[in-house]
Amino acid sequence: MSSFLIISVMTNDRPGLVETLSTIIKNHNGNWLESRMAQLAGKFAGIVRVQVSNNHKEAMEADLLALRTQGWVISLEASEAESTEKRAGAVLSIVGNDRPGIVKDVAQVLAAKSVNVLELNTQFESAAMSAEPLFKTQAQIEIPTSVDFDEVKDSLENLSNDLMVEISKA
Repeated sequence: MSSFLIISVMTNDRPGLVETLSTIIKNHNGNWLESRMAQLAGKFAGIVRVQVSNNHKEAMEADLLALRTQGWVISLEASEAESTEKRAGAVLSIVGNDRPGIVKDVAQVLAAKSVNVLELNTQFESAAMSAEPLFKTQAQIEIPTSVDFDEVKDSLENLSNDLMVEISKA
């Protein structure tokens, strides 16, 4: 019998972090299924989904949690079953003038439409001609099949006159 775990980690960035994590998982016959990891402002953060035999689960968890003594922030959660609600995969792109609260406003619209955010990448940069601060986001989302893509797009565009929103099927 197997278990599925979600491992979230954060520590100071340095070479060898993924190797350390993957070695512990391999040493306990775990299977690294999927992950998202990134370096940001000198920190390395990630989330990993693994499958491990129930015979090795406790020992693997103990070795992972021992990383805390080396300055890692780490948590482990059992993975739950995925929703069976019908959803359409999509890619969301937004560009607009940056302002405080823009991520909250976008997230609020998505939540109101029951849109599930699978992956979110945001960046701040200066506009080429005006040097005005720009907010850019790219997201992998799932929209309930009962909700029209244009309805989500229109709701996001209503946040501000300067937001350019694109939603395309994934």
